[in-house]
Amino acid sequence: MWRTTVELQSPYNFDQVLQRLALDPLHTVNIDEKEIKIPLIMNGKETVVSVKGTGSFDAPAFLLSGDGPEEKTVERIGEIFGWNIDIHSIHTHFLTTNLRPLFETFAYTPLVLEFNYFDCLIRCIVHQQLNLKFAFTLTERFVHTYGKQIEGVWFYPTPDVVAAINIEELRALQFSQRKAEYLIGLAQHIVSGKLDLDGLKSLTDEEVEKELLPIRGIGPWTVQNFLMFALGRPNMFPKADIGLQRAVQNLLGLKQKPDYRMLEELKQQWEPYESYASLYLWRSIE
Repeated sequence: MWRTTVELQSPYNFDQVLQRLALDPLHTVNIDEKEIKIPLIMNGKETVVSVKGTGSFDAPAFLLSGDGPEEKTVERIGEIFGWNIDIHSIHTHFLTTNLRPLFETFAYTPLVLEFNYFDCLIRCIVHQQLNLKFAFTLTERFVHTYGKQIEGVWFYPTPDVVAAINIEELRALQFSQRKAEYLIGLAQHIVSGKLDLDGLKSLTDEEVEKELLPIRGIGPWTVQNFLMFALGRPNMFPKADIGLQRAVQNLLGLKQKPDYRMLEELKQQWEPYESYASLYLWRSIE
């Protein structure tokens, strides 16, 4: 097992990161120890990586430990946690916008990516049109039934496992007929070679949308969330998200949730970092 330390040059709100990740019962988070264990697939093999905060808000540092290829794993962890992003410039930008109160409250909270592209799409499909609590419960049932646990950390099932699931099995877990069809269909799409998930990283936002939208169960909301939380694209704002609408309503003291036209006008202030606006708005109501 290797161990290495990473130090950042800009403030970083790891406490907020852990609090948000701890909302998901599938994440292995220890708030008191400032540690999270990450399930990764590196070179086709499952590996668990420990990320432990050892520094402070102003002088962030992290102790990483794990097995497998050290250099590639550290690079992937840095990508997931946004250590390669100039978060100071993003923070400074939003202090001049109508979102300043949120960026003062949750200062230097990064956009943290999903650990695996397929997991991200699974979560997006499960979470569609469900309240957050039940969405987490349903996802947890799914992973506990078809995934695997290594060193106390849960790994989502792989596409080939999901592709072989019978729809009635998911119905027994309280999945709707359509949602069960969507999950299995997505996995079959990947297993058949019709969708190359890893290849999406090199595509433009528009090209990713063109690849994903034809798949049943994937609409604009899911594509935008995938672009944001799987690929780390910085300028995404899913206007159809009810949570974002409610967060804007609360922030601005509106009597009704804002319509698309108002959101379109508001988000012009947030470019080119709309994804961070989305994150901080969600954080304000979580």
